[in-house]
Amino acid sequence: MKRIALLVIIAILLLLFAAAVGAYKMNRFMDATVSLPDDGATFVIAPGSSFATVSADLVAQGIIDDDFWYRLYARQSGEASGIQAGEYKLAAGATPRSLLEQFTRGSVRLYSFTIVEGWNHRDLLKALHNNETIAATMTEEDWPAFLESLDAPVTHPEGLFLPETYRFPRNTSDRQLLTQAYELMQEVLAEEWQARSESTPVGSPYEVLVLASIVEKETARADERPRIAGVLARRLEKRMRLQMDPTVIYGIGPAFDGNLTRKHLQTDTPYNTYTRGGLPPTPIAMPGRAAINAVLNPAEGDELYFVATGLGDGSHKFSATKDEHDAAVAEYLKRLRQNRRGGR
Repeated sequence: MKRIALLVIIAILLLLFAAAVGAYKMNRFMDATVSLPDDGATFVIAPGSSFATVSADLVAQGIIDDDFWYRLYARQSGEASGIQAGEYKLAAGATPRSLLEQFTRGSVRLYSFTIVEGWNHRDLLKALHNNETIAATMTEEDWPAFLESLDAPVTHPEGLFLPETYRFPRNTSDRQLLTQAYELMQEVLAEEWQARSESTPVGSPYEVLVLASIVEKETARADERPRIAGVLARRLEKRMRLQMDPTVIYGIGPAFDGNLTRKHLQTDTPYNTYTRGGLPPTPIAMPGRAAINAVLNPAEGDELYFVATGLGDGSHKFSATKDEHDAAVAEYLKRLRQNRRGGR
């Protein structure tokens, strides 16, 4: 009996020793640096992949030498079932343990897409479709149904999506990004509307987008946005036609070739603010938060006109009277002719 007991004790000790050695080897493997280039590597886990498939792919790509200890650790810890599909950026210096944490957290690689102030809805959809990391599902014909799905109060997409930089994983759809941009625009509009000045001429958040889109297209200078918003506000209050070239250009549409003519200014469209009073029926571009803020907080003053200076810095000359404006226009045309002669 003593001999049998001794053998049992020895067997238990051997098992404990083997377990200790195994645990040591497993932890050494889990904390060893994997093989990655200095700039890291991209690793994709396909939807529905098992952990065995993931570990085998790591071996196949030379990131780890063997996956025995990896599969054993993941199974014992219960983390094997928690991995999430996606595209991952694996950083140099990573370990099998840190990779497993990354896979179970779903810390996938994120890409950026920027909606630029002043884009129209055609520009936006084209840019989305030209981005290989975004899944294209939308066409121009889909806008009305898509806006209805957002419970938008209008059927025209112009001006509804906030210019901002958005971060997303690969294969995010255009609809998902547009939904995010629409919801963010609604948040910004609500915040800015609550803090609006009494001097703003607009009567609704949608009118803010219309007027802000004109400001956005008229200037890229932060110091001029409130002044241009002030000019537009006073012209509306005095029932003067806005007479803004960007609205005419928007009404021409894709056929516009970059040369705005007198005939264009005289040809009536719903967007021609030379032939029609009040605001255009919709925004003409995507306005940024700064333009929205300018419309809701227009600069005070008596200026009713503005024209480009031609100085090459995007600045404008503001005037209170038609005579002053005509003189500013003449000065601009003179400078334009001089610049053209100088460029020959």
